[in-house]
Amino acid sequence: MVLLETPICDFGKRAPDFELPGVDGRTWSLQQCMGEKGLLVMFICNHCPYVQAVHERILRDTLELKHLGIESVAIMSNDTLEYPADSFENMKLAAERHHYSFPYLLDDTQAVAKAYGAVCTPEFFGYNAGFELQYRGRLDASRKETAPADARRELFEAMKQIAATGVGPQEQQPSIGCSIKWKQ
Repeated sequence: MVLLETPICDFGKRAPDFELPGVDGRTWSLQQCMGEKGLLVMFICNHCPYVQAVHERILRDTLELKHLGIESVAIMSNDTLEYPADSFENMKLAAERHHYSFPYLLDDTQAVAKAYGAVCTPEFFGYNAGFELQYRGRLDASRKETAPADARRELFEAMKQIAATGVGPQEQQPSIGCSIKWKQ
């Protein structure tokens, strides 16, 4: 496991399009995922301790963002042969067990992660309704351990601002997590 930190937000960069299979049996495109006020694109996986530390908060925040017109999508780009905990079957089990309110998609070729410039899990990209990047940062101060319950909800606050104004905050803390497990 390699600890990585994400680059800073490239404000206005257009969201790369995709068509990926979801654990629900559908194929999802970027346009199908977009909400009325924006979209949160999350690169996550099942096995990463950094994802596990914020998993319940991801579930909470994505549900609350839905009420603000922000939809969410989770993409899993790890090498599933080397990391079987992240297999499509295990993705399905995780989505069912946790009642995901968002599509959970498999990026088996890893082309989508590369197009977004994703480097770690978890990694969060917040887009306004015009598909323009406005947030690339962390969920909160959690690392391998969950931050205290009163930690500032940085991702939620940023996405709430994007829903209201179309523009993300200028100050953003990079996400930190495990490297994406690239295929050889």
